[in-house]
Amino acid sequence: MNKTRQQELTRWLKQQSVISRRWLMTSRILGLVSGILIVAQAWLLATILNHMIMENIPREALLLPFVLLVLVFILRAWVVWLRERVGFHAGLHIRYEIRRLVLDRLQQAGPAWIQGKPAGSWATLILEQIDDMHDYYARYLPQMALAASVPLLIVLTIFPTNWAAALILLGTAPLIPMFMAMVGMGAADANRRNFKALARLSGHFLDRLRGMETLRIFGRGEAETENIRQASQDFRSRTMEVLRMAFLSSGVLEFFTSLSIALVAVYFGFSYLGELNFGHYGAGVTLFAGFLTLILAPEFFQPLRDLGTFYHAKAQAVGAADSLKTFLETPLAWPERGERTLNTDEPVSVVARGAVIKSPEGAILAGPLDFTLPAGQRVVLVGQSGSGKSSLINALSGFLSYEGSLQINGVELRDLDPLAWRRQLSWVGQNPQLPATTLRENVLLARPDASEAELKAVLDAAWVSEFLPQLPQGIDTPVGDQAARLSVGQAQRVAVARALLNASQLMLLDEPSASLDAHSEQRVMQALNTASLRQTTLMVTHQLEGLTDWDSIWVMQNGRLVEQGDYTALAAAGGPFAALLAHRQEEI
Repeated sequence: MNKTRQQELTRWLKQQSVISRRWLMTSRILGLVSGILIVAQAWLLATILNHMIMENIPREALLLPFVLLVLVFILRAWVVWLRERVGFHAGLHIRYEIRRLVLDRLQQAGPAWIQGKPAGSWATLILEQIDDMHDYYARYLPQMALAASVPLLIVLTIFPTNWAAALILLGTAPLIPMFMAMVGMGAADANRRNFKALARLSGHFLDRLRGMETLRIFGRGEAETENIRQASQDFRSRTMEVLRMAFLSSGVLEFFTSLSIALVAVYFGFSYLGELNFGHYGAGVTLFAGFLTLILAPEFFQPLRDLGTFYHAKAQAVGAADSLKTFLETPLAWPERGERTLNTDEPVSVVARGAVIKSPEGAILAGPLDFTLPAGQRVVLVGQSGSGKSSLINALSGFLSYEGSLQINGVELRDLDPLAWRRQLSWVGQNPQLPATTLRENVLLARPDASEAELKAVLDAAWVSEFLPQLPQGIDTPVGDQAARLSVGQAQRVAVARALLNASQLMLLDEPSASLDAHSEQRVMQALNTASLRQTTLMVTHQLEGLTDWDSIWVMQNGRLVEQGDYTALAAAGGPFAALLAHRQEEI
C-alpha cells in the first residue's frame, strides 16, 4: 500500500468520526481533565515531601494536603474510568453506523452481486474488519489530541520552577513520534495483507466445509486439507508480521522514554552536587522542583506512550478500511427505486421493449429483450446455462438494473416501490434457504400472522404434511443450520409452502426441481403446477419434460429471446428448442 493510499484511508477514517463527534469530544475533555489532575496530584505530593524533608513541618499540619491528595487520586481514577466508558461508546456508535452502511449497501446490491464472493469473506468484512476499527475511534483519535495538550500542560507547570528540565523534556519528546512513524510506516500495509489473508482463509474454509462430502467422494479431501493448511500458514505468518511491528514500536517507545527521564534525573543529580548551575532562575535547585519534575516526567511521556500503544490500532484500522472503503465507494448500477405501487388485487402482466439487463458493475447480462407476458399466463423460460435466464428473474425481482422498458401493468419497474413490489411476488429457487429456527417459522416467514387453517392448507398443498410425522417435533422441529435436519427435497417442499402462503400476482420459479430426487421433483412440480394456475407465472427450468400444458415456452440464447411458442409448435419447428430437446434426450 503506497503512502498516498494510506493518507486517503486515514482521511476516510477521520471523516467517519463525525458520526460520534460529541462522544469523542467528551473523551478528549475528560482526558484533559485527567491531565490537570495529574499535575495537581504531582504538585501536592511534591509539596508534602518538600515540607516534611526540607522544612520539618509536622505531619499533623499536612493533614489538609494529604486529604486533597487522596481526593485527587480518587477523582482521577473516576475520570479515567469515565473516559474509557465514553470512548467505548464512541467506538461502538461508529462501528454500528459503518456496519449499517455496509448492510444497506449489500441489501441494495442484491443477491446477484453478493454471490460473487464467498460467504466467509463477507463475514470477515462485516464482523472482524469493522470490529478492528473500534480502538482507532475509542482510543487512538482522542489520544491524538491528548498527546499534544497534556505534555504542553506539564511543560507549562515545570517551566516556572526549572526551565532546563522543561527544555530537556521538550527536546526529547519529538524523537518518539518521529521514530514511531519510521517504525509504523509498514504497519498499515502489514495489517492490510493480514486482513486479505483472513478473508481468503474464511472464504476458503467455509466453502470447503460445505463441500466436504463431495470433496471426499472425489478423493480431494487430503489435497484441500493441504490447501487450508497453506492458507492458515499464510495467515499465521502475516499475523506474526503485524505482532513484530507492534513489539518493535513498543521497544522504540520504551527506549526513548527511559532515555529522556534518565537525562532529567542526571541533570538534577549533578545540580544537587553543584556540578551544574543553570535552569533555576538563580534561586538554586529546590527539592520541590526536583520532586515535581521527576514525578511529572513519566507523565509527560505517558500520552505519547499511550499514542504509540494505540498506534497499531491506527495501522489496523487503515488495513481494515482498505477493502471497506473500496466496497462502499465502488460505483455500482443500483436498480432505481420509485415510489409507485400497484393494485394488489389486479393480475400482473409484464411487457419488455428493448430491455437490457446489467450487472451492478455495468456489464450487460441479457438483452435487448422484447416480450409480453399476459396476466394469468404460465410461461417457461429455457436455454443453456449462462444464457441470461436467472438475470431476467433477478431483474423482475428488482435486484438488477436495466435500460430500455420493462413495464408491470403499464408502469415502469424502476418507478415502483421495490419493497411493495416484492410483496406481490412469490419466488422459489433451486437452493432452498431456510433461515428461521423451526419449520413453522420458515413457512410463516412472509406471513407470520397466517392462521392455522391457512398454514395447514399450504403444508398439504406442498406435500410437507407427507414427511411431518417423521420429524421429532413435527412442524416445530428445528431445521438446523443450512436445513441440515431436512433432505434437499424436503427443504424445497418447505420453500414451496412458504411461497404458496404468500398470496401473490406473479410467481417466479428459478429451476425449482433442480437436484431433486424423482419423488420430490414430482411433489414439488405438482404443487407448483397447481399454484401457477392462480397467477401469472414465469418458470426457469432445464427439465423439458412435462411442459406441454404450459401456455408458452420462451427460449433464451446468448442473452436474447430467440423463440417463443407452445411446446408442440416449437418441437416441430426444428429450431433452438428442438435442439435443446435432442440434447436432453441424449443426456437421458
